[in-house]
Amino acid sequence: MKRLKNISVGFLVSFLGSIPLGYLNLAGLEIYSKSGLHNLVLFLFGVVFVETFVIYFTLLFAKQLVRNKKLMKFIDLFSVAFLFVLAFVFYLNFNQPAKPDNQLRQYMLYSPFVIGVVLNCLNFLQLPFWTSWNLYLLNQHYITPDGKLKYYYIAGTLVGIFLGMFSLIIVLQTVFQQINQFSKYILPVFIPLFFIAMGIIQLFKVYKKYFKSAVVF
Repeated sequence: MKRLKNISVGFLVSFLGSIPLGYLNLAGLEIYSKSGLHNLVLFLFGVVFVETFVIYFTLLFAKQLVRNKKLMKFIDLFSVAFLFVLAFVFYLNFNQPAKPDNQLRQYMLYSPFVIGVVLNCLNFLQLPFWTSWNLYLLNQHYITPDGKLKYYYIAGTLVGIFLGMFSLIIVLQTVFQQINQFSKYILPVFIPLFFIAMGIIQLFKVYKKYFKSAVVF
């Protein structure tokens, strides 16, 4: 019963957590649209590979990480800068002269699995996400981390991440195919603005969390 509960809770949290649009999903969408389903699966395996270690260590050290305020502050500040850098990179990518053959050839020099690993290693936002969730699930006794039971929870989260991202990317690709004549005008504007908006929201959260109480009038 505890095994099934750990798997179910892990799957639900990770599936729902991976559905909101983020830069990993957008990178997966680009891989899928340019090089097909096989490379998308390899990319997702790369993401899941890194996520295995993140979830495992945040599960073990959730309470200690939350108490380390300097580390959490650095992660929060880094995430703000990272989102604005992503907006700039995507903007440059979309506004380069169109050379489909050269772009695809250059892109395929890198393994989709390696791309997934590297991009997820830079995804510092997952640390506060998983630390908070693991701490909450432990405190509320929704999961049992004793012995081998924690591996059932981790397995559930990894399956949820893979299926959540895979489902979203397939749906997005289907939508963009339906509006193909407009997507080349929508994406170059929407994606950079999306990251800018995320960066502003994260900046506001950081200000409210670390600096608001320090402001003296």
